[in-house]
Amino acid sequence: MSQRFDYFALSPEASSKLGELSVLLTKKTPFLAEMAHLITLRASQMNGCAFCVDIHVKEAKLHGERELRLHHVAVWRESTLFSPRERAALEWTEALTQLSPHGVSDALYASVREQFSEQEISDLSFLVVSINGWNRLSVAARAVPGSADKRIGLTEANLS
Repeated sequence: MSQRFDYFALSPEASSKLGELSVLLTKKTPFLAEMAHLITLRASQMNGCAFCVDIHVKEAKLHGERELRLHHVAVWRESTLFSPRERAALEWTEALTQLSPHGVSDALYASVREQFSEQEISDLSFLVVSINGWNRLSVAARAVPGSADKRIGLTEANLS
């Protein structure tokens, strides 16, 4: 597979701003700093974005995430490795990544609200919006997994 276009090079300001949003959310919000890799990995899996799956697995490993949990993200509903808060975040991520024709149900919102404040739900929602944007760019561009490792500091993961 070869990359169609390099959106980082062609639209550097827009790429930078979207990157700033992602960093802002994970730096500003302690729970997102802990869960961001699970959230971004799950959305990327759902969107079929190999480039972003590659990035988020490497980032997670660099931040000390256990390998088995990374393997279980795709089957989180059946796994016992995730806390109630992580499960709620993953469920919200799925709901916002693949919107139902009827939107997000009140029941799901109430369930997620049991685990998170309104502020946390808002921040989580922006993170999901951000990763979905990156996924769509990378899928459209056919970004090659591993091609940005050096630029974004992922070579230390030693997973190439």
